[in-house]
Amino acid sequence: MTQSVLSLPTRQQIRQQVRQRRRGLSARAQRLYARRACARALAYPPIAQARRLAVFLSFDGELNTRPLIDALWRNGQQVYLPVLHPFSRGNLLFVHYSPQTAMTHNVLNIAEPRLDVRAVLPLNKLDTIIVPMVAFDRTGQRLGMGGGFYDRTLQNWRQHGFTPVGYAHDCQQVEALPSESWDIPLPTIITPSRLWQW
Repeated sequence: MTQSVLSLPTRQQIRQQVRQRRRGLSARAQRLYARRACARALAYPPIAQARRLAVFLSFDGELNTRPLIDALWRNGQQVYLPVLHPFSRGNLLFVHYSPQTAMTHNVLNIAEPRLDVRAVLPLNKLDTIIVPMVAFDRTGQRLGMGGGFYDRTLQNWRQHGFTPVGYAHDCQQVEALPSESWDIPLPTIITPSRLWQW
């Protein structure tokens, strides 16, 4: 019993393994999976019917959100991107994003819109938030990069009234994740091959 508990991978080991797996996908596979996931996302009512959605810009082998963002724009839906809060460390703001938006890179070297307070939307005005992750398991538990940004954002999602939807490659699924009290499981995760719901 003790042996099996000791042999369970840590959160950091899972992050390393899954990020490596994700980065190992060929450019062709990435394009194919991005198209499949986009089609699945656009068929899901909380995304298809949303007026205002927060999406993330993919990096480090994440499932490419560009086809989804372009499709949302074509459908006349408003897209918002996460921006690191300048004064409240560990928190995110969501800023309107259009093809004309001026971009910058944050301290994590992730592209984000230049902060303009006029373009910030409060969480309770968002309909849906597309959530990135490093890994997920069969119960909807999500493992992020370790900064807790999305855990804080999702903390009271039901009260805010938006729907969180995970967006990931199939290869990011693991059997089970060690969870902490602050981890927020997701009600829905979209992968190229299926829609997971809990």
